[in-house]
Amino acid sequence: MRRPAIPHASAPPTRAATEVITQDRLLTVHEAAERLGTSERFPRRLIAERRIAFVKVGRHVRIAESVLDAYIEAQTVQPAARRTRARYGRAA
Repeated sequence: MRRPAIPHASAPPTRAATEVITQDRLLTVHEAAERLGTSERFPRRLIAERRIAFVKVGRHVRIAESVLDAYIEAQTVQPAARRTRARYGRAA
């Protein structure tokens, strides 16, 4: 005999999460991959590893534009500052 399904208690979405959903365009995995310049496998891996926030719409996965922009910004490496050499060598 099967037990009746118990609904899972989930916390209501935070205000920040709701604002992201309502203000941003939601990208498909394919669109996110094009924007990153990678194959579809890379954004899917980011999602599977929970390294990027995503939205599930039914069985479909979507990524908000602002989330993708934030990920790109966080992964951007700034160039190293050029070190200046001393004009003269060390004194003996």
